[in-house]
Amino acid sequence: MSDFEEKVRETLANPQNQGEMQDADSVGTVGSPDCGDMLRMWLKFTEKDGKKVIDRASFQSFGCQTAIAVASMATEMLKGKTAEEAAELNAQELSGDLGALPPMKIHCGQLVEGALKNALDQDAESSQPASNQGTSQTLASSMHQKPKGTLRIVPLED
Repeated sequence: MSDFEEKVRETLANPQNQGEMQDADSVGTVGSPDCGDMLRMWLKFTEKDGKKVIDRASFQSFGCQTAIAVASMATEMLKGKTAEEAAELNAQELSGDLGALPPMKIHCGQLVEGALKNALDQDAESSQPASNQGTSQTLASSMHQKPKGTLRIVPLED
């Protein structure tokens, strides 16, 4: 077993920040119902030293184990970052301690990056809490609904 596979296995044994966040300030969803990979990320902001920073982040995923591991790493890494700092992170950086993703798993990092950027876009567009914008449905229920409003479906490369 490779070092990467071992780190993914360790992360999956105790994933961090998995599940819906009821009091989120923004929610981002990305993926393709056609291939089954989808990820939703919730962000909660707070004020720290006069700056708006990410206080908490959580995720829900329909995807492979690597996507879950990257999302777990990313939600921990995001704490304390401003929206601008978070927006600068790319898929490889969001994979944290997992290290460089193998070529066949790069789309897992891109899935997490896409959900984060979608959530940051949602926050920038509105000061309303996400729960007041009708985005409280579960990821499972949204897989079979037609996209509406500002939800973006981004095709992933196989």
